[in-house]
Amino acid sequence: MNRKPILCIDDEPCNLALVREILQGSYRLVFARNGTEGIEAVNKHQPSLILLDVEMPGMNGFEVAQYLKSSPSSVDIPIIFVTSLNQEIDEQTGFDVGGVDYISKPISPPILRARVRTHLSLIQVSALEASHRSAIHMLGEAGHFNDTDTGVHIWRMAAYTRLIAEEVGWSEEDAKLLELAAPMHDTGKIGIPDAILQKPGKLTSDEWLIMKKHSQIGFNILNQSQAPVFRLAAEIALNHHERWDGSGYPNGLANERIPETARIVAIADVFDALTMRRPYKEPWPLERTLKTMEEMADSHLDAHLVEVFFNILPNILETKKIWDEREKKMKVAE
Repeated sequence: MNRKPILCIDDEPCNLALVREILQGSYRLVFARNGTEGIEAVNKHQPSLILLDVEMPGMNGFEVAQYLKSSPSSVDIPIIFVTSLNQEIDEQTGFDVGGVDYISKPISPPILRARVRTHLSLIQVSALEASHRSAIHMLGEAGHFNDTDTGVHIWRMAAYTRLIAEEVGWSEEDAKLLELAAPMHDTGKIGIPDAILQKPGKLTSDEWLIMKKHSQIGFNILNQSQAPVFRLAAEIALNHHERWDGSGYPNGLANERIPETARIVAIADVFDALTMRRPYKEPWPLERTLKTMEEMADSHLDAHLVEVFFNILPNILETKKIWDEREKKMKVAE
C-alpha cells in the first residue's frame, strides 16, 4: 500500500463514495468536499496523487490546481481532473493549470484504477531517476575528490559527450544516458593513494602502474549495479584510457574493439582537459587544442569521431561558454 495517500476532492458525496469503493484496499485515501478543504488536506497529508473535481462551488478545480502549482510544497504532486466536462477547451485549461490527466464522469472503475496505477508508477520512476542522479553526482565527485581536476570538468565534458553522441546518430534517450554515465569515468580514482593523485611531478613507473588500476577499480565498483546508467558507466570507466592504435590500458584494445561509449568520452575528456585551467597550466588556445586533437586522430582518438567533433564545434563552444559561466558563478559564491 502506498505510504502517502491519494487525495480525492469533490463536492458530491456520492462521487467520493464511488472513488472509495473503487480504490480502497489498494491505496490509502483521504477526502475533501471543496477546494478550501482540499488545499488544507494537501498541506496536512502531502498526498502522492490528487483526484480533483472541476465543477465545485467556491474555488473550482482549475483554481485549486493553480494554487497548488504555485506552492513549492505541492507543485510536484500530480493532479488528475475528474469531471463531466469533456470539451477540448476544458481539457486544454486543465493541462494549462498543471493537470496530468482527465477522467470523465461517470467514473469507470477499470479506467480509474488504470490511470491511478499509471501515474503512481511514473512518480516511482521519477523518484528512482532522482536517486540515480544523486548517486551519479556523488560518484562523479568522489572520483575527483583528491585529484587535481577542478571546477565543473566532469559535468562539462559530459555535456560534450551528449552532443557528439547525438551527432553520430544516437537516440536522444541514449545520448542522455551517456551524459549521465560519463561523469563517473574516473570513479576508480577513489582507490588510488592520495600521494599519487596529488604528486606534483612525474610519476615513477611503479606509481604509474598503480595509477592505471583506477580503470579496473572503477569498473568493479560500477558494475555491481544492474541499472543501465551504471552498467554504461562501468563500460566507460574500464575503457576510457584505451587508444585507437592499441597503446592504451588496461587491455590494449584497438580501433572499434574499444566501445564507442569510451571513444566518445575520450574525445570530450581530451578537449576539456586541454582547454581548462589546471594548477600546472593555463588553458590552451582553441587553435592549439584543435591542432593537437587532429594529431591525436588515428593514434589516441577515433579519427571519425574527431571529425564529428569538429563538425559540431559551434555547439561545443556554446556549451563550453555556458559551463564556464556556471563555474565563475560557483567560485564567486565560494
